[in-house]
Amino acid sequence: MATPEGPPLNPSVDTAPKPSEPAKTALLGAMFLMATSAVGPGFITQTTEFTVELGAAFAFAILASIVIDFAVQMNVWRVIGVAGIRAHELGNKVLPGVGYALAVLVVVGGLVFNIGNTSGAGLGTDAMFGLDPRIGGAVSALIAIAIFLSKRAGVALDRIVVVLGVAMIAMTTYTAIVSRPPLGQALRNAVLPEQISFLAITTIVGGTVGGYITYAGAHRLLDTGITGPQNVGRITKGSTYAIIVTGIMRALLFLAVLGVTASGVTLASDSPTASAFEYALGTAGGVIFGVILWAASITSVIGAAYTSVSFLTTSKTLRRRQNILTVGFIALSAVLFVLLGAAPVTLLVFAGAFNGLILPIGFTVVVWVAWRRRDLMGGYGYPLWLKTVGLAVWLLTLYLGWMSLSGLSRLWS
Repeated sequence: MATPEGPPLNPSVDTAPKPSEPAKTALLGAMFLMATSAVGPGFITQTTEFTVELGAAFAFAILASIVIDFAVQMNVWRVIGVAGIRAHELGNKVLPGVGYALAVLVVVGGLVFNIGNTSGAGLGTDAMFGLDPRIGGAVSALIAIAIFLSKRAGVALDRIVVVLGVAMIAMTTYTAIVSRPPLGQALRNAVLPEQISFLAITTIVGGTVGGYITYAGAHRLLDTGITGPQNVGRITKGSTYAIIVTGIMRALLFLAVLGVTASGVTLASDSPTASAFEYALGTAGGVIFGVILWAASITSVIGAAYTSVSFLTTSKTLRRRQNILTVGFIALSAVLFVLLGAAPVTLLVFAGAFNGLILPIGFTVVVWVAWRRRDLMGGYGYPLWLKTVGLAVWLLTLYLGWMSLSGLSRLWS
């Protein structure tokens, strides 16, 4: 008897047509959009502070965060990619209203943190050219706006995040080599840590898969057209490579700072990361740090704006309209930065609490769809091992969410 035509529900190999060059570029852009969004100015500061505090023992926190990121992103990319719709749309199909709540949290948190990202871009131009941070932040915002106003905004977006991502990795690699970190000690502490800081682990995890960052790559993936059960292999490769890129950047930055602190140098309290680069590379170190900070900040501006606006639209929204909304989002962030100088600490704390809620709410939807809503993924048979890993990490996201609520309640009191 003849079998029905069409792709198998759980293919072991790709059955989709070979993607075009633009599709390949877009997939690469999705990978780097997630990776560069995760490596923002806040991440750079946190990595330096924990390296100073924990030394080589911070390697364990980095390895743990990479494992957790892998479990989260593999599930998020696969569920959203196979279903072919955005996270908030998926949430409303699971339970009406959940998607709207998720969208509010993402947009509010994304706007506040984008003020910080714009501030980071301004500090980067200050380190590179001695330019006033407010002017540098405003100019950087204009560059980001120009990307989304271009006729081929999607291609421009993909190319700039890839170029800047590769530049960050190259410069940080050079700094890590010159600073000569104790690699053996770091490797040993990665598996047998001298001390374990759960605060460091939860902070780094929240900063790299919390908030809008969780969905940056997955939502960009939808724009590539590489969706559905027949593209599972490509979706998996995209998420895996994105996590690898994020992990490499995280490890390199840690090693660059560790090499300086392990030699007995005390970093400047007002700008520890910049001083670490200056100790390692001399006068040029300050400029290289400025380039890395600016690249990390402007890609985060782009990632935060793109992903936040994707929660204000649907998969059927015209691309031009989405780009205009993204331009407005970046412009609003820049205006608030120029007026305020930086996001007020209280707002950052609240936004951090929002981010802590986004992961458990959004990931609950992802895990539920993986386990119970095969119909939303075109009948795709989700791998049991991935569902099990997702369920285990889901429990951790509940803990992170509880910690965020606790922090928010302490702020109110």
